[in-house]
Amino acid sequence: MASLSEWIEGARPRTLPAAAAPVLVGTAAAIHLGAFAPLRAGLAFLVALALQIGVNYSNDYSDGIRGTDENRQGPARLTGGRLTEPKNVLIAALSCFGVAGVAGLILLALSGAWLLILPGIAAVVAAWFYTGGRTPYGYMGIGLSELFVFVFFGLMACVGTTWTQIPQAPGWLWALASALGLLSVALLMANNIRDIPSDRETGKKTLAVRLGDMPSRGVYVGCFALAIGVLGGVVSFLGFPVSVVLLALVVTSVGAAPAVWVLASGRRGSALIPAIKRTGLFTLAWAVEISVFLVLA
Repeated sequence: MASLSEWIEGARPRTLPAAAAPVLVGTAAAIHLGAFAPLRAGLAFLVALALQIGVNYSNDYSDGIRGTDENRQGPARLTGGRLTEPKNVLIAALSCFGVAGVAGLILLALSGAWLLILPGIAAVVAAWFYTGGRTPYGYMGIGLSELFVFVFFGLMACVGTTWTQIPQAPGWLWALASALGLLSVALLMANNIRDIPSDRETGKKTLAVRLGDMPSRGVYVGCFALAIGVLGGVVSFLGFPVSVVLLALVVTSVGAAPAVWVLASGRRGSALIPAIKRTGLFTLAWAVEISVFLVLA
């Protein structure tokens, strides 16, 4: 019987800051555009966190029953580590998806943004088939995992949050949403780089496995660089002076260094776990920084 701490670890709390970040930026964008609906923002946070935890439990269940977690690096998984019955993890995953679905429907009812219902359903389907089903796209290594992370945890989460508070989506918002999507891709890439040896042994072909270790690290660093550049560009577009833009770029780059250094230094296996945590925290810090600029502009 898994303990409460093991269930919390199974929810992979290192990924949750990155899940909250797009909602924060989307809400700040709504404030900048002249609207703020606290209840809708809270529901958007609930949807994002419940969906992320559901993805994590679903991945734990699917990888565990396939045996692909038996020789992995990092914390033990609930299913693969035989800490609880697989059906319990499946129930937890489906319950989280249910919470996300109910909260999402309430959010759409309050906002009237029913056009988002199909993307919302697609997000839940993509979450399950990441490693679930007979042919999970997470094992194909053709970039679908990264694409869906970019779309659902970047574009949709950020722009959708704004749209449910005020039906506007200016170009700068799409740029910020894209940057958040890239940081989510970086988080996924860091996790998959760590698991390259065990994934090769079990036949799990992630994009990191297909690209190889060094090119995958290059993708990770590139995602960070683009996200930092987008932040500087949007701060400039909002009308802040060059000195403030340069200061923002310096502060953001310094904040990125602890995460990027772990990957750039060539660390492997469990030594990459700090990079996963730092990537999530940097994503949240990035979101807080640009949100402050949006509210002040």
